[in-house]
Amino acid sequence: MKKIVLTSMLCAGLSYGDIAQLLDEEKRTFDNSKYIPDISLITDFSYVNRNIKDDELSHLGLPGILHGLYAEHDHGSSNEATYNAKQGFNFNYAELILSSSVDPFFSMDGTFHFSESGVEVEEAYFTTTALGNGLRFRGGKLLSNFGYINAQHHHYWDFGDMPLVYESFLGTHGINELGVQLQWTAPTPFYLMAGFEVLQGENEQMFGNESVSLEEFTGDEEDRIEGTNAPSLYVGYVKSSFDIGDTTIFGGLSYAQGDSLIDHSEDEEDPHVFKGDAKLYGADLVVLHALDSYRSFKWQTEWLSRELDGVVYEDLTTPEDFNSVNKKQSGLYSQLIYTHDMNWRMGVRYDTIYQNDVMENGVDTNKPDDFNKYSAMIEYHTSEFARFRLQYNRNEAMYNENGLRENLDTIMLQANIAIGAHAAHAF
Repeated sequence: MKKIVLTSMLCAGLSYGDIAQLLDEEKRTFDNSKYIPDISLITDFSYVNRNIKDDELSHLGLPGILHGLYAEHDHGSSNEATYNAKQGFNFNYAELILSSSVDPFFSMDGTFHFSESGVEVEEAYFTTTALGNGLRFRGGKLLSNFGYINAQHHHYWDFGDMPLVYESFLGTHGINELGVQLQWTAPTPFYLMAGFEVLQGENEQMFGNESVSLEEFTGDEEDRIEGTNAPSLYVGYVKSSFDIGDTTIFGGLSYAQGDSLIDHSEDEEDPHVFKGDAKLYGADLVVLHALDSYRSFKWQTEWLSRELDGVVYEDLTTPEDFNSVNKKQSGLYSQLIYTHDMNWRMGVRYDTIYQNDVMENGVDTNKPDDFNKYSAMIEYHTSEFARFRLQYNRNEAMYNENGLRENLDTIMLQANIAIGAHAAHAF
């Protein structure tokens, strides 16, 4: 066929040079039909029943760590509650996901998060693997690869809520920032990857760099607690994986460091602002053992430890007065998931924050350090696009505003439904 076309061109009076130019232009022509993005929509609904009413629930917290765990919080330009926040029915989100190759050098991914509070761009980033030598570069708004669960979207979690230590230290959205990411995969016979990220540093529960206006407290529009320059958050990690027979072992070490400016000036009971430095350490381990083609056990655990060192402004009417604060807090979660077949899965999870050392002006404030939570779930998959999960939580970590423990029992029925083409998840 190619010979016939070439002969026809020669008969038409075209020289070999003209023919070569035409063929080269045809080769370089961009075929847009090859780059139509994969589009999927994922919805998540839940029905929740608790032993504590919603208005009381929003005031519960972990002394010295976080207050208002189930209250609404700022995330980017939206104001939203944590997942499954209300008694009765919850529309947690609808996620619109687009993913495609841009050209032979770049791909583009976007995740748009719709909730009753509005719409936000959860992720929108470009990726290139054209650097060679095992390098991958990514830029835009992205979920950091710190730890194991942070890079996962909610619909991929094995439980309907985030582990206690993650949600307490980093919030429901974890480290989700504007920035750049560089990863290198080593040429080893087993998987070994190292990564480094430079991020904006706007996490509302641990990091932050935006100035806080104190005009409503002092009456002077020039009074403020000055922030720092962005980007101000730096993340590094090493991850490795290998197989032993039918068992896959995946582990990693992570570290994050950045400026911290935590704004609680709008709190009703205790308005304050913390400013200082923040360090976060993480270690994760996942062991997956396959029993056969469908049945498997997966044990997953992560440990997080953070240190906040700086000052706290407690009386915002006199910003020149402040107290020095140092916090060292650590916790972990550990879960075991059994997959019975293509339809049924079940699992248990244990959460704890066991260290809560809070020093103020060099004096130990004697905060409680026995925050525990227990969860069990069973879920049914009608297909890879739909799953229904029944989960029970026994939360013994919550304290009320009077400093008394409030045990929280939760039963949750979750429905997660997806349509459209969606890229496979990483291990």
